[in-house]
Amino acid sequence: MDSTPSTPSAEPSEPAEPAELSEPTGADHRRGPFKPGDQVQFTDAKGRMSTITLQAGKQYHTHKGSFDHDELIGSPEGVVVKTSGGNEYLALRPLLSDFVLSMPRGAAVVYPKDAGQIVQMADIFPGARVVEAGVGSGALTCSLLRAVGDSGSVHSFERREEFAEIAAKNVRSFFGAEHPAWELTIGDLAEKLADEEVDRVVLDMLAPWDCVDAVAKSLVPGGVLVCYVATTTQLSRTVETLRTHGAFTEPQPWESMVRGWHVEGLAVRPDHRMIGHTGFLVTARRLADGVTPPVRRRRPSKGAYAADYLAEGATPAAGSAADPEFNEDGTVTSSVARRVLP
Repeated sequence: MDSTPSTPSAEPSEPAEPAELSEPTGADHRRGPFKPGDQVQFTDAKGRMSTITLQAGKQYHTHKGSFDHDELIGSPEGVVVKTSGGNEYLALRPLLSDFVLSMPRGAAVVYPKDAGQIVQMADIFPGARVVEAGVGSGALTCSLLRAVGDSGSVHSFERREEFAEIAAKNVRSFFGAEHPAWELTIGDLAEKLADEEVDRVVLDMLAPWDCVDAVAKSLVPGGVLVCYVATTTQLSRTVETLRTHGAFTEPQPWESMVRGWHVEGLAVRPDHRMIGHTGFLVTARRLADGVTPPVRRRRPSKGAYAADYLAEGATPAAGSAADPEFNEDGTVTSSVARRVLP
């Protein structure tokens, strides 16, 4: 069958002009001269900080005088303002790390050192579909929304309505507007997570192991699960649940600590105070459906598991006695099997 070739146009068409891109949500709230509605962080000579929201016609009062907000409106960041009493303050917009440590709280916030690692180790990328359980005061939510951008999505679940209200106000305050990528649901993730595909899941809750089944149904193969827990018993339960579930890679647990340094002339030493333990992080990746994870060959040390921790047919990753007997396939024999702790 003969085909009729298309006739090329006599003149090449003009290239289409690129569509005008709107600024990402919150971008105009983070740069340019100060304007009404912006948050400003003041730092005095002793390093003490305070934050206000600029309003035309208002005054900022301190124990050493006051100054008008109008003096700052229209000025660039990094200026110094002087109160009527002669006290000087450096004026800058607060960074996200400053904001989350000073914002109103309902629940404890995820510290910046942990939020940064969650964004990095979970590989939160622009356009990612992220589910967060345990929104708390919204500190981590701000980091997730900034990472996914307007084209992504962050679906947050919070059981307590009063916490959800505080988080919503904090997120709106930081971005200066409602974020188009955010959806907030009041309820339990295990009960309310719909059959939707997501790329990343972050669980900041008391019992993340209760949500592993629901997460496994929605997380795409290769997707990352991050759990943030506070205690060693939570850490152990979370890791063992992920190991025995069968849908995830070997979980990786860790914690981080931050220590500042005092540097002044030849006086160079660690600070006396540091941000020590705030929480443990656990990451694991979703396997493809029907894939059996490789058996963990590292033999646990003697006494790593109590005698009643084992279950018949469990792999060494699920537990082992001091000198357990293993079948050829690597499972624990019935002679040493015990019940699994609930």
